Amino acid sequence: MIRSEYQPTTPKKGATPPMSNLEALPIGKEYPFESRYMTVNGHRLHYIDQGTGDPVVFLHGNPTWSYTFRNIIPYAQSSNRCIAVDLMGMGRSDKPDIGYTFLEQVDYVTRFIEQLELTNIVLVGHDWGAAIGLHYAMNHPDKIKAIAMLEPQALYPNPTWSDFSPPEAQPLFQTLRDPEKGWPFMRDNSVFIEGMTTTIINRAISPEEHEQYREPFRNPEERKPMWVFPNQIPIEGHPPEVVEAVNARNDWFTASPIPKLLFYATPGCTVREPQLDWCRKHLHNLTLCDIGKGFHYLTEENPHAIGRELRRWLDQVNGGG
Repeated sequence: MIRSEYQPTTPKKGATPPMSNLEALPIGKEYPFESRYMTVNGHRLHYIDQGTGDPVVFLHGNPTWSYTFRNIIPYAQSSNRCIAVDLMGMGRSDKPDIGYTFLEQVDYVTRFIEQLELTNIVLVGHDWGAAIGLHYAMNHPDKIKAIAMLEPQALYPNPTWSDFSPPEAQPLFQTLRDPEKGWPFMRDNSVFIEGMTTTIINRAISPEEHEQYREPFRNPEERKPMWVFPNQIPIEGHPPEVVEAVNARNDWFTASPIPKLLFYATPGCTVREPQLDWCRKHLHNLTLCDIGKGFHYLTEENPHAIGRELRRWLDQVNGGG
């Protein structure tokens, strides 16, 4: 079992660091990409498509959109074709009246990738984007070259609530999973978006950045995807179809030799020591990268460190070292 652990590299004093024009940048606020759209199952998915080479498909989580990868994609697009898609009901994608379940989102992403006719794919997934990407990978292992994850959701089913991470968020998630209270609570409070500035990002995001995340969910009735995802976390055997899907996926994932990269932070949220220990014990050909202090939205907390290490890892995956 091949495994490595490291912290992001820091250029030596006085040296000219690689890609120094990017490393010197602050965390950018703008979304400097051309929007594209693809019709899938009768609805439009919004995506961006930058660079050339083997594809790197970026999949965001809840409640974000492709905007979250804006500072990371520039590191990879010089060597790879970078595609970032907004999940259905999120970002600039359509917001139809569907269930927004995990398996529905997998179906949309699967059809999206099929229509682009992608092969030799490197998947980069954050939160639920990692879980969605891994399910696609299980079903299409011949299309996958490598997988990178940031704070992945549903690494494995939680037998009890005491296994849920982070434990301090259990009351919130139990409320969101309450059949009567959950939907009104999310609809009226937009808790993940409004809590972004104080609880799950290790820096003060600007008002402009916060507005980018608010924009897709201005209409309270369109906040359903934000509410459905917490109800899809496999806890105490529910929902059974997600428990079954994650267990089946892990039968493949834990046996697969493809390169894997996991970014994590301290204290983290969905990935803390129990999850890291599971990864160390069960995942082959794994590289662990500690980005330092952070919570859940690592792409907002330390994007340039992630970009540099993703680029270094992609060079290895692409056969450059």
